[in-house]
Amino acid sequence: MNSRQGPRTSVAGALSALRGRDEECRRLQDLLTAARSGQGQVLVVRGEPGIGKTALLDYLAEQASGFRVVGTAGVESDMELAFAGLQQLCAPLMDCAAELPAPQLEALQIAFGLASGPAPDRFLVGLAVLGLLAAAAGERPVLCLVDDAQWLDQVTAQTLGFVARRLVAEPVALVFALRQPVEALTGLPRLMLRGLGDADARELLDSVIAGPIDTQVRDRIVAETHGNPLALLELPRGLSVAELAGGYHRPDIQPVAGQLERHYLAQVRSLPDDTQRLLLLAAAEPVGDPTLLLRAAQHLDVSPEALAPAEAAGLIELGARVRFRHPLVRSAVYRAAQHDQRRRVHRALADATDPAHDPDRRAWHAAHAATAPDEAIAAELEHSAGRAAIRGGTAAVAAFLVRATELTPDPATRGARALDAAAAKSAAAELDAAGALLAIAQLAPLGDLQRARLARMHAELAFTRSRGSGDAPGLVDSVHQLFRAASGLEALDATMAQETLLEAVCAGIYAGRQFGTGVRGHVTAALAAAPAVDPSRPSELLLRALNTRISAGSAAGMAHMRAAVAALVPETWSWQAFPVGYEAVVHDLWDDESWHRIAVDAVRVATGTGALAALPMAWTTRAGVHVMAGEFAAAQALIADAGAISAAAGQAPVRYHALALAAWVGDEAQAVALIDSVARYGAARGEGRVTALAGYATAVLHNGLGHYQQAYETLCRACEYEDLGLYGWNLVELVEAAVRAGEQDRAVEALAELEDRTVPSGTDWALGALARSRALVSDGPAAEQLYLEAIDRLGRTRVAVHTARAHLVYGEWLRREQRRSEARAALRTAHDMFGGFGALAFAERARRELQAIGDKSSKRRAATSGELLTPQEQQIAEMAGAGLTNTEIAAQLFISAHTVEWHLRKVFAKLAIRSRRELRNTPWR
Repeated sequence: MNSRQGPRTSVAGALSALRGRDEECRRLQDLLTAARSGQGQVLVVRGEPGIGKTALLDYLAEQASGFRVVGTAGVESDMELAFAGLQQLCAPLMDCAAELPAPQLEALQIAFGLASGPAPDRFLVGLAVLGLLAAAAGERPVLCLVDDAQWLDQVTAQTLGFVARRLVAEPVALVFALRQPVEALTGLPRLMLRGLGDADARELLDSVIAGPIDTQVRDRIVAETHGNPLALLELPRGLSVAELAGGYHRPDIQPVAGQLERHYLAQVRSLPDDTQRLLLLAAAEPVGDPTLLLRAAQHLDVSPEALAPAEAAGLIELGARVRFRHPLVRSAVYRAAQHDQRRRVHRALADATDPAHDPDRRAWHAAHAATAPDEAIAAELEHSAGRAAIRGGTAAVAAFLVRATELTPDPATRGARALDAAAAKSAAAELDAAGALLAIAQLAPLGDLQRARLARMHAELAFTRSRGSGDAPGLVDSVHQLFRAASGLEALDATMAQETLLEAVCAGIYAGRQFGTGVRGHVTAALAAAPAVDPSRPSELLLRALNTRISAGSAAGMAHMRAAVAALVPETWSWQAFPVGYEAVVHDLWDDESWHRIAVDAVRVATGTGALAALPMAWTTRAGVHVMAGEFAAAQALIADAGAISAAAGQAPVRYHALALAAWVGDEAQAVALIDSVARYGAARGEGRVTALAGYATAVLHNGLGHYQQAYETLCRACEYEDLGLYGWNLVELVEAAVRAGEQDRAVEALAELEDRTVPSGTDWALGALARSRALVSDGPAAEQLYLEAIDRLGRTRVAVHTARAHLVYGEWLRREQRRSEARAALRTAHDMFGGFGALAFAERARRELQAIGDKSSKRRAATSGELLTPQEQQIAEMAGAGLTNTEIAAQLFISAHTVEWHLRKVFAKLAIRSRRELRNTPWR
């Protein structure tokens, strides 16, 4: 059964409108064929109003023999209601919901208001929708048609964008039709609809005109409509016989959409007054519920029979759903109405809506009907915002609270609601609207705590804005504002003060050299004044660790940093300062084991608790661990997945570890392009910390390539400021670059700084890096002992790339000492390790050294079976080899079980194996 809300044109009309669309129809047929064969298909059909998008969707539905067809249509007045479009799309498929894992089913039910519970994460809802489509497609292929996607509510658009990017091996086709780009759907396969060619346009025009038409008039109509099929079908109906015969003239030509609206409005205005009132009522009611429409008509004292003339004119259809002939009919009716007419129909709809069944739309209609401040309506809107928050609709929360603020008569209450609305707008990334609401709150009679909260929100907004604009002075000032806001909260709310202080410290770390040494003075004062809330809380321990480390140095901060890291376990997890704060600490501790544990826990907590908005950060943090372990393919897969999810949610990608990976891989052209791009992006956001990151990546790249002078010059600039967590890494690179560039004095200075940061740590990573660096500035037996110590210590860690580098520099030293046989062994070890990682530049550096001693056996690494696997195939193979089921793998990677099976079939073929059991014994890694 076709459950899509539409079609809005008859099949005959659709086929007529498809004149000249042979190429587009063939593409749609190919899409259906591919979906039938089990290949997930996605298409975005874009074009101006009336160009034929809906007609193509109707054609697609008619051609989808054997498919289960479902759909939804965006409605402009429904855009603020979270999950409105998604619920309509999924409702016919809920008979398959029992096949979903319990967390996914619960998230979907909460999102649709069918169950209560904590707000579901949109990624978990997206995975549930993906699973629902896959389950439905187990019986027969599924075709999902989404019309007027530009009017979908934000959460629905983002969720469907997430699903669209993960349809791979399911017999599902997802097709969107839209007028203008939708951010959540960018990058998907696209079909642009243009106007018909002149010949097709003339034929279509002739098909709807019964009498004679002057050739010049016909050509002018074709030219002015730009081949728009709906305009060609509709506009001539408003012309007289005389005009068609030769008197057609329109000196006030408007865009086609405007002409069509005027055409439809002229038809509407020719109808009886009661009919026009019912059309306006239908235009204001987005659900298309005929029962609700009839109840509301009673409140207007209008008989339902009054709709008959509009039905006879073909403007509206009253059946299982109320459907307008075209969205332009709805918009023409609503926009042409006077404000008092709109308020009257919204009042009728509010009175007719069941407050128990749909309280949110009732409150929304009541708000549109209000003529003056009304506390009762404002309170209902506030309750609706609470329900929207439970369902995870940030944009809906903001919309309800903004209107509640506008309707609140009491100044103090209005100020409090403005604060809440500003927070919601900020969370929805609508910064200008948030700023305007803060201005409203500032004029209200707020209490002391509210004033302090206002100051905090001003500081947060200023920081976010300055990050985006690259306004360095503004960025610095916003960090100062955060510290002042934290100070202002100390006597009012200790917990909020602590949260704000931690936010300020992390903002200072983020701003880096843009903020300068001012952070030390702030945190020294904060360390003395900050009230203790709960000394065992991870966030409080981290705050004290960061404060102590920044104000008193590495040695003084070690104990506090260890305590903060040890306290962060799944049972006490905190996302507040992840990853910036925790990564800075574990890097300054040189604690590879804790870094690995925290990265693994982050992914586990994000997937296990539904905190999936943090999943891209968790994945990229784990990718960083993989990079240091030399597991480049696994790192690349995680970075790609994180980027895909960030794009689906409209978030900026987390690119730190992507930069490090590119540097270690060592493809100069690609790495330089990425480093330059990220550096420019960071500068535009006012992100001082990115200078240290770009310096590190550039140094690793050029040290690998043997461009030591370039590495040295880059590091001299990067090390002008101590970026917590990155500075020590840059010192390691600086020692090597300075020694190789002949800058011995600077190498010794850097080594002294490195000793101050590694000796207090005492980990094998810290002491191994120190031993390697000391060896580089040493000679004779002392140097050899240090090289061997570095190899031994680093070999006991997870930082395999540095173990390989220890073998490399030892081999280079042995070659200079003329100990060719020993040098050959060390260099071969380094070469094989780097080749296995995929570290091309360092592998080539080792190969050149081997060639210098006459070794001919080390060629560029040939492709192995493992390298034939894509990053995602390798990731799935690892998980399957570890014993995870397809469903478990799908849940962790946010794909369907069908897609996992599809990838595994390709893995088995590439590795020439037949079963999952063989993965455990196949040397494919």
